[in-house]
Amino acid sequence: MATISGDPHDEPAVGPPPVPELPGPRDEPADVGPGTITRTRASGLWVSVAVALLVLLALAVFILQNGDHVKVSYLGAHGSLPLGVALLLAAVFGGLVVVLAGTVRILELRRRARGTGRARHHGRARSSAP
Repeated sequence: MATISGDPHDEPAVGPPPVPELPGPRDEPADVGPGTITRTRASGLWVSVAVALLVLLALAVFILQNGDHVKVSYLGAHGSLPLGVALLLAAVFGGLVVVLAGTVRILELRRRARGTGRARHHGRARSSAP
């Protein structure tokens, strides 16, 4: 038969209710086992370095396989470079143009956000004044 919590025949609870135990600084979470991978900043850095080395290796192979010299002219400057180096430099300069355009846009948005915040702040100050 089920008991009702307000039944006078129930035994009264003694003391405060139990507090769940929180893991301490040295305790591991319960789901961490021998085969579980945890992500840390160091592991993220390690993966980033490994990926960067693979990209660098791919670039080195690209440059070595495209070693034929080509004539390059830019703004009156003339020269001869290996094809791989010329293509790599073109990609780097293209990336710099993209970064510059992105930086200008981010600065513009930040300036606009600060201006909007100031306008709101000044608008409230004016409306609350007598």
